[in-house]
Amino acid sequence: MSNDTKGGCGCEGHIMPEATFSTFVLSLSSSAMVHLGEVPAPETGRIETNMHLAKHTIDILCMLKCKTQGNLDETEKRLLDDILYELRMKFVANG
Repeated sequence: MSNDTKGGCGCEGHIMPEATFSTFVLSLSSSAMVHLGEVPAPETGRIETNMHLAKHTIDILCMLKCKTQGNLDETEKRLLDDILYELRMKFVANG
């Protein structure tokens, strides 16, 4: 798969970050932060809280941690651990 900005992904003309495990985890984390009401929704610019979607996204990240155990480099593991900790703390604080 190439890293160019063309193709069938609907992103023609947009520079997209390289598809890595870390960018995937960060994307899910950003989504969870929106659902937690920590950052504005990109589509509306408004703070919108949806704790069910926040929990679902945190659960997905937890599942990824379990399924990738032993297969991540130290930087990826630390990123995932740190993000899960931060999101869980924000979830509890907002719940």
